[in-house]
Amino acid sequence: MSFKFESLLIWQKAMDLGEVVNSMTLKFPDREKFNLSSQMSRAADSVALNISEGSIGQSGPEYRKFMGYAIRSLAETVTCLYKADRREYITKSEFSAVYDASFNLMNMMTAFKNKIK
Repeated sequence: MSFKFESLLIWQKAMDLGEVVNSMTLKFPDREKFNLSSQMSRAADSVALNISEGSIGQSGPEYRKFMGYAIRSLAETVTCLYKADRREYITKSEFSAVYDASFNLMNMMTAFKNKIK
């Protein structure tokens, strides 16, 4: 038995992204604990949370709305990623890996949202 959203590749990738971002933010300076670390982790987690919330018994327009929230949360995550890079909290390799995963997920989520009727 499983929920419908568990079979969605976008949800699975969003879950993975949330874990990678969480691990990354644990290495930020202590002064960022309630600032960028928290914001970035919450934004990344919000992607999967909105995908799942929108999939449960929602009509097309309502589901599209939640996918819009998920897309905006991913954009927020990427902006936080840039902040972490500029502040030199992460390596260029970490930036590239998360950026590429985010870019691919954004394309998948946008295509998925556009197919919801």
